[in-house]
Amino acid sequence: MAVLECHPDKQEELLSMLREFYTLMQQKGYSRDLLYNDAKETSRFVHLRIWNSDEARSLAQQDPDVHRYWMQLPEVCTITTIYEDLVPVFSSYKLISEI
Repeated sequence: MAVLECHPDKQEELLSMLREFYTLMQQKGYSRDLLYNDAKETSRFVHLRIWNSDEARSLAQQDPDVHRYWMQLPEVCTITTIYEDLVPVFSSYKLISEI
């Protein structure tokens, strides 16, 4: 999970880039990604990545296509908070893999 603060006048560029990036990550089988916008602070976004596996995460970290997007992020936003390894405690959400 990460919190992103969009640079002024860069919101459309950020959203366009993240749509492409999330599509790439899904097409390569690395992850599923969710993006939320803070309704009170519209320049703030909360990004949630669900890795498909530890192997997928490792492959993504070595993929030059992925690095290209990671390198572009500072141009459109500042990542203020990153949580690398969150441990699930409880969810009322039924995972797709359980269906």
